[in-house]
Amino acid sequence: GDPLYVKVNKLTSTKTQLPFSFYSLPYCQPKRIVDNAENLGEVLRGDRIENSPYEFKMRKPRLCNIVCRKVLDKKTANAFKEKIDDEYRVNMILDNLPLVVPVRRFDQENGVVYQHGFHVGLKGRYAGSKEEKQFINNHLTFTVKYHKDPHADSARIVGFEVKPFSVKHEYKGEWNEKTRLTTCDPQAKRVVTSSESPQEVEETREIIFTYDVEFQESDVKWAYRWDTYLLIADDQIHWFSIVNSLMTVLFLSGMVAMIMLRTLYRDISKYNQLETQEEAQEETGWKLVHGDVFRAPANSDLLCVYVGTGVQFFGMILVTMIFALLGFLSPSNRGGLMTAMLLLWVFMGLFAGYSSVRLYKLFKGTEWKKITLKTAFMFPATIFSIFFVLNALIWGQKSSGAVPFGTMIALVLLWFGISVPLVFIGSHIGIQKPTIQDPVKTSKIPRQIPEQAWYMNPTFSILIGGILPFGAVLIELFFILTSIWLHQFYYIFGFLFIVFVILIVTCAEITIVLCYFQLCSEDYRWWWRSYLTSGSSALYLFLYAAFYFFTKLNITKPVSGVLYFGYMLIVSYSFFVLTGTIGFYACFRFTRLIYSSVKIE
Repeated sequence: GDPLYVKVNKLTSTKTQLPFSFYSLPYCQPKRIVDNAENLGEVLRGDRIENSPYEFKMRKPRLCNIVCRKVLDKKTANAFKEKIDDEYRVNMILDNLPLVVPVRRFDQENGVVYQHGFHVGLKGRYAGSKEEKQFINNHLTFTVKYHKDPHADSARIVGFEVKPFSVKHEYKGEWNEKTRLTTCDPQAKRVVTSSESPQEVEETREIIFTYDVEFQESDVKWAYRWDTYLLIADDQIHWFSIVNSLMTVLFLSGMVAMIMLRTLYRDISKYNQLETQEEAQEETGWKLVHGDVFRAPANSDLLCVYVGTGVQFFGMILVTMIFALLGFLSPSNRGGLMTAMLLLWVFMGLFAGYSSVRLYKLFKGTEWKKITLKTAFMFPATIFSIFFVLNALIWGQKSSGAVPFGTMIALVLLWFGISVPLVFIGSHIGIQKPTIQDPVKTSKIPRQIPEQAWYMNPTFSILIGGILPFGAVLIELFFILTSIWLHQFYYIFGFLFIVFVILIVTCAEITIVLCYFQLCSEDYRWWWRSYLTSGSSALYLFLYAAFYFFTKLNITKPVSGVLYFGYMLIVSYSFFVLTGTIGFYACFRFTRLIYSSVKIE
């Protein structure tokens, strides 16, 4: 008999990707609408959780409850029609569980798939008519599943399902508060079935909103109530993709080991022997460029900034993954993932400042404060400006996905108030540390670079380098895109973590291999090239996102298309910074290792 309050969340559509608040449509409203407090992540996702006129009493089934009666005018009829055309779904929440519609699938054993939220309405034709009409789902049959406590009489809610119907309700006489419907009558035990004549959405039509609620006992324990939501339909494909990527990793590891053993061991022993015989004129390959290999590159400042940002990103992703693996960021904690990532990004500013200044000091730079400022502002400012433009677009569509002004200010405060000072603290620690020493001296005059073979052309080798890291994340990327754009839960962090480790190894190894080939052909400009080699996988990621857009999504509105590509641009840019930094550090360690093991007079 305890009261249960159903809350309403946003209206969502995979066709437009623009969420709207529930009461943007002329649905029945409670006496006063109370907005739930949302966390930062929820606001950024466009969640707007409000109370609703649907109230149940625990374990007390009710038939045919009338919520309200609405008469449509032109504006309200058009609002409903537009949302039905765009295939919007209504999301509700009871006891923190999202509402689902069970759909039968005959090709699976257990045969039920859960869809989030029910459609606002559906389109159809009357028999014998060619004109398509919109029908609204105005009768909801809720099923609340509960698990009984074996020791007490209390019960906990473990499921919240609905079957929506479109019914043209009828009644006798004039409408008043006590009117009994003839189409749905609890006393006459008349229940709504799908064979009723549906409720059309047209001007001047009246719509009566009704609902039933039934309670079902369930064996599912409260602790496992999220399992039906997070059911992975097929985990074999993940294992397949991981095994596939591991093959790539083994192949690359073999190459790296071969390079290390063959060249370093044989070349170095031979080289150190030559010194005694004074035949050092016949040096070949990478040893010839020892005097230039640690020469600072062009635009070295920019490289320092990008490396710092990449370290910040790497730290954020790594810690988020560990938290997610430990189960802190389950989907039942709405917006938790977004909030955690933002806060971690802000705190990782410390490492960004430190690593960019350490590198800057190696390049014998003197203006460390300038570098620190660039590290603190360049990447976030780019992301923020893209985000701001996209937000203005969403705001223009009056969607609830637009981030309110207050939240924007909160984000700016996080950035200026916490992130920027931390970058400066990190830089300060970095500048106190002694400069990293180069294993070999850099000569005064830069050496001529001989003409390179066509396959050593920078553009070509950079583009080749991005293919393997991208291939490693391809399958997981598909699932992540599906969870973001088709509104499904993503909860396979275990797989994601394995893929992330594979990504790190692949980026590092492909960069080392290509860097070695480059040095062997006496081209010593490896600094930028190592960053771009693995970073170019971001280009493939963006191209894949475009492919996904045209093959999997049926987005028709231009605004939604711009939003999709805008957000995917942000994701690809971040991926570039992350993979580029991994490649750069791998190459950095590799060159120091091989040149420190050579005796150079």
